Amino acid sequence: MKELDPLILLAVFQEMLGAWLWPLVAVAVLGTLAFAVLLVRDRGLRAQRLVGAQLLAVPGGALALWIMASVSSSGFTDAAGPADWVLIALVFMLGAVGATIVAYTLAGWLGLGGRARSA
Repeated sequence: MKELDPLILLAVFQEMLGAWLWPLVAVAVLGTLAFAVLLVRDRGLRAQRLVGAQLLAVPGGALALWIMASVSSSGFTDAAGPADWVLIALVFMLGAVGATIVAYTLAGWLGLGGRARSA
């Protein structure tokens, strides 16, 4: 394969994730947009809210690994080479970061964690 075709990548992700693909894409897009709007509204990050959101990083990474293992035809015992373990670590890290951003965003829009700045 000499060139990277986006439709082939879409087909591979659809095969790997099945029914999970589009809900995960929607959460990623809407979550990123809500996070960006929240940052503009608050004029920056709130430390107290961020620390609270980071508590969900490990469970979020574990959830990402569980989703990967449940929708894939192979399990963790099938990981043979370094590339497999790098991919597993990458999935965990993306799940941890994603859970932190979603938790921070939800807490911000619900008015939890962090005092509002006075203008």
